Amino acid sequence: MFTNGVNLHVVMAGPQDGPLVILLHGFPEFWYGWRKQMPALAAAGYAVWAPDQRGYNRSDKPAGVGAYHIDTLAADVVGLIEASGHQQVYLVGHDWGAAVAWWVAGKYPARVKKLAILNVPHPAVMRRTVIEDAEQRRRSWYIFFFQAPWLPERSLSQNNFTNLIRALKGSSRRGAFTDADIAAYRQAWAQPGAITAMLNWYRAAVRFQGVGVGLGRITAPTLMIWGAQDMALSRTMAQPSIDLCDNGRLVYIEEASHWVQHEEPETVNRLLLEFLGEHA
Repeated sequence: MFTNGVNLHVVMAGPQDGPLVILLHGFPEFWYGWRKQMPALAAAGYAVWAPDQRGYNRSDKPAGVGAYHIDTLAADVVGLIEASGHQQVYLVGHDWGAAVAWWVAGKYPARVKKLAILNVPHPAVMRRTVIEDAEQRRRSWYIFFFQAPWLPERSLSQNNFTNLIRALKGSSRRGAFTDADIAAYRQAWAQPGAITAMLNWYRAAVRFQGVGVGLGRITAPTLMIWGAQDMALSRTMAQPSIDLCDNGRLVYIEEASHWVQHEEPETVNRLLLEFLGEHA
């Protein structure tokens, strides 16, 4: 689907005339990261769109760090909304997809009916915490490593993506990612230019880091689901993020890690359906 100057691969499920839910994946995933949520949402009557965001899998991978500015990433999503013919959508994001979802809800509030966030804080909270909290800076070491010009690509792609697999399996509950899942991810990571494009999201975030301060309060009803065993992001950022929402609810899933929708799909699906309104 063409949007904002790029073609995005979008996987769809559910009735075409249902209320639209857009699911935004994070790093190092692709639309497949929502495979356990899409059937439940579709069965409840929603039209479900799960795009490969720019730089990932089968979507376009424009060159240069500037092509991955958060304003541009959000404009991609707004373009999808416009192409859908809907005035408003339900927007759900995890990891980097959650950062984009925060941005869309903050900058284009008329486009978001409800917002659901999985394991990523409000951008202003993230920036403030990284600056002020040494423990969060330690947890975020990989972000700084990814700023190098070529070493991260070499590290992540060596031995056929061994380090990316370790990142998924090592920070998740045992069994969250099966061999079949890893095979699907390998195929996505192997797309020409994908590794550099995926890393450019992080490079743009640091290069344009001051922009997050400009994102204000969120007016759409907001649900935040937070896997408390997240190794990369401290739970201390969750409540301050919800405090920036006019109508927000925070739910911790104590046993889950950052990969909460993979590890606790039934709980996540139930929470999403209750929040969105099961009989749409």
